[in-house]
Order: sequence, then structure tokens, then C-alpha cells
Amino acid sequence: MSQVYFDNAATTQIRQEVLERMMEVMREVPGNPSSTHAVGRTAKSHVESARKTIAKILNVTAGEIIFTSGGTEADNLVINSAARDLGVQRIITSRIEHHAVLHAAEEAAKTYNILLEYVPLKECGTPDEKKLEEMLASNDTKTLVSLMHVNNEVGNMIDIKAIATMCKSYGALVHSDMVQSIGHYAIDLQEVPVDFVAAAGHKFHGPKGVGFAFIRKNSGLKPLIFGGSQERGLRAGTEGVHNIAGLETAMQCAYTHLEEESNYVKGIKTYFAERLKKEIPSVKLNGNCSNPEKSTYTLLNVCLPIASEKALLLLFQLDMKGISCSKGSACQSGSDKGSHVLQEILSEDDLKKPSVRFSFSKYNTQEEVDYVISVLKEFLEGVPA
Repeated sequence: MSQVYFDNAATTQIRQEVLERMMEVMREVPGNPSSTHAVGRTAKSHVESARKTIAKILNVTAGEIIFTSGGTEADNLVINSAARDLGVQRIITSRIEHHAVLHAAEEAAKTYNILLEYVPLKECGTPDEKKLEEMLASNDTKTLVSLMHVNNEVGNMIDIKAIATMCKSYGALVHSDMVQSIGHYAIDLQEVPVDFVAAAGHKFHGPKGVGFAFIRKNSGLKPLIFGGSQERGLRAGTEGVHNIAGLETAMQCAYTHLEEESNYVKGIKTYFAERLKKEIPSVKLNGNCSNPEKSTYTLLNVCLPIASEKALLLLFQLDMKGISCSKGSACQSGSDKGSHVLQEILSEDDLKKPSVRFSFSKYNTQEEVDYVISVLKEFLEGVPA
């Protein structure tokens, strides 16, 4: 098998429909959306169509969708601007958030002299809701809570509706990085009382370099990037019309085919987990990967039963066999540090063993699963325990 792509949590293959829409827009829509002439108005119409489409899917108003370059910019816009503009004196997050949240929160705390606190985690790696409520009750200062809906490394899901409702009962602002869940789950932001959300198109078969922030109306946020008055004055710069059009088509396709495609991907994950347990009985599933109600259907993070120097060769061996997967999140692949998520949730013994994230999409097959497991089994049998 020449190539198996099991790194869909890092990025996904672009849909053909998305590619065709982007090519059409690049060929036929040359205008700047801020121009007032007919060509500019045509470009603007594509941007506003996408805004309305996304807003309808999430059950919000079009004015609450702000296009960004992706999830990282959306997270930074919300966290930095909330600290600067909304009187936030405390940020509560967890130590297993994406670095776009963790580093933004650290910088905001330092810049604006804000208290930064981390909610303790349960054994499986999800935030402890009771401890979070105790933290909220212990201090009545203006607080921003930032907790991701689906963890990008181990796939843990939180009950974002219940947590957001609790936070709002204490007057806290709520932000959620939904980069790994939007496009994969039906989300009604009228039912989930968050104030801010981050999303990225390339996580659900859309283009890279485009995403959006949901910012609930009358939030009081001010821009992070200054210049023109684009994006309701919250994000200056000429909009990438072709990328935004591609994002719209990716959202439409994701939610039109959501049930069919999610059931298919669930089947791939289930089959992978069952084959792993059968062929490599001592394998461990990290986080909540074995609980379908508390883990996303799109990924498995597995701890493999070897603890030797040869374990360092595992990803290299997989790559040589044409298998793309991840030791941690792709955003850390250039770092010598191990996964900050796994360091928080694994035992010392398991941290000495290699953990690998396999993440799936509609383009994967059971035959690919069989091949990957055969490669893993062959490698493990050749490595001393």
C-alpha cells in the first residue's frame, strides 16, 4: 500500500467540491470585497453568502461570524481582546488546551496582569467540572473560561453545553476552541451558551488558511489586527474570497452528509480499536478513546507496549512504510518536547512508551487499517520489550 493518511486531526484532504468552488471563484471573481463597483460587490456577495451559510448551520446571526486565517488567530483574537477590552481579571483554562489557547492566555496574563488558573483534570484527562465550579465560586472577579470542546491529541470531549451553562451562572465569559468539532458534530450555538468559538476550515475538508471566530453580538471586543474596517471592524485586511468560498462549501458538504460520513468514520475507528486489541492485546488507549460518548469518533491515541531506544524509530518506520500519523499534534512536530497533553494524563511508566495518534476521515478504508496494524505488529515483534 503506497500511502495511508491517518493524520486527519492535523489537516484533511480537500473535497473535490471545495476545490472546484475555489477554482471557479479565483477564475471569475477578481474583485476586492471592499470595492464599491460591480466587480467588488460580486466578491463581497461571496463573502456574505459564506457568512450567512455558516451562521445558519450554527444557528447564530451572520454578524456574529468573523472570518480569520484559522483557529489560532480566532483563539488569539478572543483571548487577547477579552483581556484587554472586557475587564477580565482572571482566565481559567486547562493544561491540555491547544497551544493557541495556552500561549495566548499566558501572554494575556503577563501583559494585562491577569490571574491565570488551570482547572484540575480527571484521571482520563477531562477537566473536573466540580473543581471548576469551586474555582468559579471562590472568586467573583470577571473571569474568562476557555476549554476546548474536543481535545486535538487524545480526542476527549467535554459536555460544553453543561459546562458553559454552569460558567454563565457565575457570570463568567466562555470561550471554546471547537477546531476539532465544528464540521464533525451538529452544534447549535443558541443552545450552547458560549460567548466565543474558534474554527478552522482545513479540519473538515476545506482549505488551509481560513477559519472563523464566533463572537456573540454586543460582546464589546475590539480588533487584534488594525487597518481597514473589514469583518465588522474586528479583523482588518482584504478577505481571501476564494478561501472563504471554499470554507462555505466545506461546511455545506460536511453538514449535508454529516450522518452518513460520521457513521462511516466511526466504523473505521471502531474497527481500528478492535483490531488493535486483538493483535496487540497490551496496547492502551489514551484518554477517553474507548468511550464513544466522551471521545470524538475521528481519532485514537494509543500507547504501544515497548519501552526501549528502538521505540524512537517507530514513527520513522511508519513513515517509511507510507503511513502518515502523529506522535502528538502536528503543531508540535518541529519541537523536541513531548506532548504536553500526554505529560498531564499518562503515568510515568506510560510516558516512557511511544504514544501515537491515528485520526480518520471519509477517505480512509478498513484495508488501510489492516495494513497499518500489520506494520505495527511486525515492528513490535522485532523490538525487545
